[in-house]
Amino acid sequence: MRERDDMTFPFAEYQRRIEGLRERMARRLMDAVIITDPENLMYLTDYQTTGYSFFQALVVPLEDEPFMITRKLEESNVHARTWVELTRPYPDTGDAVQMLVESLREFGLSDKVLGYERNSYFLPAYHQDQLNTTFTDGRLMDCFGIVEEGRATKSAVEIEIMRRAAKAAKAGMLAGLEMVQPGVTENEIGAAICEAMFKAGGEVPAVMPYVTSGPRTLIGHATWEGRTVQPGEHVFLEVGGCFRRYHTALMRTAICGEMNDAMREAQDTMKYALHRVREELRPGLTVSDVDNLVRTIITDNDVGARLITRSGYSIGIAFPPSWDEGYIISLKQGDSRVLEPGNTFHIIPWMWAVEGDKTCGISDTFYITEDGCGSFFDDVDQNFVIKPGQGKPQAAAPELVSVPNGPAAEKSDKKDRKKETKADASGH
Repeated sequence: MRERDDMTFPFAEYQRRIEGLRERMARRLMDAVIITDPENLMYLTDYQTTGYSFFQALVVPLEDEPFMITRKLEESNVHARTWVELTRPYPDTGDAVQMLVESLREFGLSDKVLGYERNSYFLPAYHQDQLNTTFTDGRLMDCFGIVEEGRATKSAVEIEIMRRAAKAAKAGMLAGLEMVQPGVTENEIGAAICEAMFKAGGEVPAVMPYVTSGPRTLIGHATWEGRTVQPGEHVFLEVGGCFRRYHTALMRTAICGEMNDAMREAQDTMKYALHRVREELRPGLTVSDVDNLVRTIITDNDVGARLITRSGYSIGIAFPPSWDEGYIISLKQGDSRVLEPGNTFHIIPWMWAVEGDKTCGISDTFYITEDGCGSFFDDVDQNFVIKPGQGKPQAAAPELVSVPNGPAAEKSDKKDRKKETKADASGH
């Protein structure tokens, strides 16, 4: 390992990660692992490129020096960004997997027990078939998840990098909410979000922001398509900020006109769910505990809305096509894993099909501490932003920061007691 001081994190952080990986390898009796997932490569070495559709791999032996197999063009990223000293690049006319097998032979690993990420998006079946056909003297084992075990809990320096991502996400969200008004297109809102994110120091996220208006809010994972926002409609925004491939995310909703009773209940229910999460999220809870807490509150509504997805997911390092780490931890039923300090979650108590034709959302990204949790977006108001229903607003945009997010000002005592009873009945 080449020690250097110009990477995302201190060199000691990468040493800690490699040591943790090797401890897990030893427990599973592996002589080396072949890591191909872009997020895992970034986590272990600080390596990143947009060219990850080409085969690339980091081979980490139990004791000897790690080495990387990359396309020749990407070798420059290894030397410019990482601590890796040994590279074996292949030309565009070459055979990537054959280069891997030859390198394993060169470094004395051809007859060893090797782990490989069988479920990696970027180790397709034809590469796996070729590897199994040509690597005949040793033994291959599926080690998918062996790096993710370390990624699930973020260190203090990772949390600080995620704060940088949150700064970009916040800037983008506030700009998007300010842009919302009748007569503006979804594209203009998206442009305002992106400009603000990037000016705030954000980098290109794994997924561009989600911007939908009116009936289009019912379409899952849709974003701007040129539609013009109409008077009386609402706009749903979900923004993921990125810094050094680490992400944080939040949802908010704006209404061009008056807020009716159904949307007010939806707003108050989602705020209440996040309020309870902030009170209850801590080490020792299980994944199912958290999902029960959120799902029970969201389900208890009188506006016909549903929570049709998981209630949250781990978030951190990401490359396209997704900004989440849900394949590491998703908040859903039947998962008895226990939360630990350093876990980071995007909690999404969003409500699909309010009154049958509206989807709205309020969400937050939380990090687990030793005795509770913290929010990356404490200073972003959770209330729906209300804009004039006709024409361009004459007054300045409403203040969107430093407003209390607790449910007391919005919900009656009777409604509070009802929600408390439902949640307490579930053991929370």
